[in-house]
Amino acid sequence: MSENRGYGSDGDVDRAPPYPYAGEWLDDMNTKTVFLDTATVDYGDLDFASLEKIGPLVKYDVTLPEEMQARLRGAAVAVTNKCVFDEGLMRACPALRLIAVTATGYNNIDIDAASRLGIAVANVPGYSTSSVAQFTLACMLALATRLVDYDAAARDGRWTRSVIYTLGTWPTFELEGKVLGVMGMGAIGSEVARLAGAFGMRIIALGREGIKYDGGWERVGLNDLAERSDFICIHLPLSPMSRGIIGAEFLSRMKRTAFVVNMARGPIVDQAALNQALRSGRIAGAALDVLEEEPPPEDEPLLSAPNCIITPHIAWASVESRRRLVEEVATNITAFLRGEARNRVA
Repeated sequence: MSENRGYGSDGDVDRAPPYPYAGEWLDDMNTKTVFLDTATVDYGDLDFASLEKIGPLVKYDVTLPEEMQARLRGAAVAVTNKCVFDEGLMRACPALRLIAVTATGYNNIDIDAASRLGIAVANVPGYSTSSVAQFTLACMLALATRLVDYDAAARDGRWTRSVIYTLGTWPTFELEGKVLGVMGMGAIGSEVARLAGAFGMRIIALGREGIKYDGGWERVGLNDLAERSDFICIHLPLSPMSRGIIGAEFLSRMKRTAFVVNMARGPIVDQAALNQALRSGRIAGAALDVLEEEPPPEDEPLLSAPNCIITPHIAWASVESRRRLVEEVATNITAFLRGEARNRVA
């Protein structure tokens, strides 16, 4: 469609105009979609039929940075979870019109550059709310019951060698009556609060003091949250304000019997400070589904820290969650091709 050539503020990229005119030019072209990193969402149990119905679909388990430009050649739509799209790459892919992110977060995409170049970006909010909330409660229960330790004790022979019918090595406690401090009262944080309330927990949440959330939960300041909570559950987005917010000062204000549970982003927690707090007994324990570096190096100190449950960024990944994710991505792409705005972040 020659009338669209040369479009864009960059002036040197030959691409068609962005949304809302997408349908006009895509009707006349073969809409090739490239999924760059299916291994991040497919563990052998997903069906990509909804994506295949849209048009030609090329799938790669993993794509290295140096492979991206070649694999995206001629693609109008790129689907990715973690592949990084910087301005240089996007300029080198003149056919690219849409980046469909298989996640809620999209900090792997240079959004400003995408907007300048007329490339739309769509994410998928809300698909993992139930999964992450369930996983959060599972971690809290595991910490309260010392589930991981007692399972290991039963398997390594300590129970077999016990002189009584049971083991009482680690005291356990009930969630009922304990205070849950939630950092981030979005969809996930609110669902965690609702579930925790069913266990009889009292809920406080980080926010402007003196104002209650819609669920009736009390808003408190950061110091109050640290000092009053038996569990701190983190569901904040990563931002300059949230980076390192769980640091030495925050941890020093916590009860010695309290726990940190991070299901959000690794850099929100100062890992060195948390490691010190765990090893010194400053706090009772932690559960982390995210770390600063993923996967972590073999010598990551938290991997051997006492009473610290670590899981491989898997809280979001129930089969139901991943199926919803694929269907939502397909719907985002279809909407874009029709010239409709859906879950657009650029």
